[in-house]
Amino acid sequence: MSIPLLDLVAQYHAIKDEMDAAVLGVLESGKFILGPNVTALEKEICEYLGVKHAVGLASGTDALIIALRAAGVGAGDEVIVPAYTFFATAGAVLNVGATPVFVDVHPDTYLMDFTQVESIITARTKALIPVHLYGQPADMDEILAIAKKHNLKVIEDNAQAIGSEYKGKKTGSIGDMGCLSFFPSKNLGGYGDGGMLVTNDDGLAEKARMLRAHGWKKKYFPEMLGYNSRLDEIQAAILRVKLKHLDDWNHRRREIARQYSHTLKAFGLETPVEAPGRTHVYHLYMVRFSRRGEVQKKLKDAGIATEVYYPQPLHLADPCKALGKKEGDYPVAEKASLSLLALPLYPELSNAQFEEVCVEVEKIARATSAS
Repeated sequence: MSIPLLDLVAQYHAIKDEMDAAVLGVLESGKFILGPNVTALEKEICEYLGVKHAVGLASGTDALIIALRAAGVGAGDEVIVPAYTFFATAGAVLNVGATPVFVDVHPDTYLMDFTQVESIITARTKALIPVHLYGQPADMDEILAIAKKHNLKVIEDNAQAIGSEYKGKKTGSIGDMGCLSFFPSKNLGGYGDGGMLVTNDDGLAEKARMLRAHGWKKKYFPEMLGYNSRLDEIQAAILRVKLKHLDDWNHRRREIARQYSHTLKAFGLETPVEAPGRTHVYHLYMVRFSRRGEVQKKLKDAGIATEVYYPQPLHLADPCKALGKKEGDYPVAEKASLSLLALPLYPELSNAQFEEVCVEVEKIARATSAS
């Protein structure tokens, strides 16, 4: 049996009629940039997350860059980010001319370790970017308390966790700004790139809208140096269809994750830890393997797709080498990058597929422990 890590074709066929009608509707309208679907999606995301403003953008990476620009972060400033996440979090900081300052992650959840944050704050620190990694909310109460004490902006990297909740609040709505990604593999994904910035701050929202369209309020009259970063009308129409299904899909992800954890723990494997007071939506289901390369190869031979997220901690990435960090500086992040592996998890995963994955993992776990 061939089992993919994610099956977007199966998802499309489950909502084919709705999706085809939405896309054809855009084609027939002749409106493709910042049209009625973008406006409607922004309103629907506001209602879903419980925020005042949503600004549709071309990608989640652009959302991070524009959030930093809207917060006034630039050359000479520092932004604290976790050492273990997708590179865009640090890349956005570098792209606005600021310096990413890394903090290690928690060994159980791989989320920003807030206990290490305050010791690295300097007079140049302007913002914190907690990442709701793999679908689990970061420790927002503690992070917000630190930010308030030091007058820092909090920009939530919510690219992987739309629909998750922290103490009853949707992630993305808790800090000063939240950044969403609609990359196709996300829990709410389009059929191309897309992103969004959300906020309750009127001034930040106005700046974000200007920055996404060349820095202008009035067309052809830029007031600042901006970007061309607008969510396409077709992508907005697609996302409006998918948003209606998001809670059901996230519920199914959680069900599959619970089944995985119940089964895989019996094999002696380290499965994801859900921190208290929050809802994990399992964008990815990550398991720690001491001999990850061997496990990945054997699963591939059995027809089961897996993926490494992420094979390199941020401080060791080439664009960050000028910061002078070295191997051993962030040991938890480095261990995670060498041992974590994503197993297939998506709402359309069948019981037969799930059982096949578990059978193969059990074989590998037993062989590994016996060798």
